[in-house]
Amino acid sequence: MILEIAANSVASALAAQEGGAGRVELCTALELGGLTPSYAQIAMAREKLTIPLYVLIRPRAGDFLYSDLEFETMLRDIEACAKAGCDGVVLGVLDADGHVDRSRCRSLIAAAGNMGVTFHRAFDLTRDPLSALEDVIALGCERVLTSGAQASAIEGAELIRQLVELAAGRIVVMPGAGVHAGNISELMAITGASEFHASAKRKHTSGMRWQSALLTDMQGGELQSEVEQIRSIIAGPF
Repeated sequence: MILEIAANSVASALAAQEGGAGRVELCTALELGGLTPSYAQIAMAREKLTIPLYVLIRPRAGDFLYSDLEFETMLRDIEACAKAGCDGVVLGVLDADGHVDRSRCRSLIAAAGNMGVTFHRAFDLTRDPLSALEDVIALGCERVLTSGAQASAIEGAELIRQLVELAAGRIVVMPGAGVHAGNISELMAITGASEFHASAKRKHTSGMRWQSALLTDMQGGELQSEVEQIRSIIAGPF
């Protein structure tokens, strides 16, 4: 079993490594579903990690139908990841009708060059996941991250099982969303998946002694992946 951790900071990425994760997906703004981190974060994570580093390519929150300017931003972010020596990128683009935008995805994958490519949870917003899986396979992605088109992977476990069977080894189907130590054994048994995606995060208490009554929503502690949560997911039981 390979556990990938969605790390929203360099500190979370290092916690993932210490906890025994097999891979890091570096992002920021997990509360928005994840966005592309800064180049400094990417470079620092690459310097400090010895496990594979994938970077989320998502220029904004919301849907996965992008303007020309947003698409150019994605291309440049992928180029920056290649320059930093990342192992892979995590991406996804849909068209207005809820299909995988194969043309734009091909361009992004071409920009990735020798880096690996994961198709992210834009997959869960497609109108026909089984058809979308064939599109993602045809694009040459090495894995697809999915919650089975539900709010959490455990709710979508039955569809994930179907996707694993349909993939038949042509692509890795990786369950994600709400994966934790208490349900990973059940997920593994139902879906037959061998790679899983989790954030293993906890909100840390803010170190600010001064708290402004006007800005309480800006003064919360940081969301950060925890070593012990990661270890408990990997430990099973299976």
